[in-house]
Amino acid sequence: MAKNFTFKLNRAGVRELMQSQEMQDVLVEHAERISKNAGEGYDVFVGRNRANVMVRTTTEAAAADNLENNTLEKAVRE
Repeated sequence: MAKNFTFKLNRAGVRELMQSQEMQDVLVEHAERISKNAGEGYDVFVGRNRANVMVRTTTEAAAADNLENNTLEKAVRE
């Protein structure tokens, strides 16, 4: 028989992790790879309050390309 298992999330620890520079560095590394794979016209945006990044289009041509070909979605898989 299986024993009961109780899991209690350490919210302070998760908050500290999500605000750490190490987490930010990992996310920026992944976002830069995605931006590079997507090609010209894509840039990385870094959040201010906690670890988050976003790859977004910076030109109309890139926006149209992404809309038509799902370029960012494909760049994540590469």
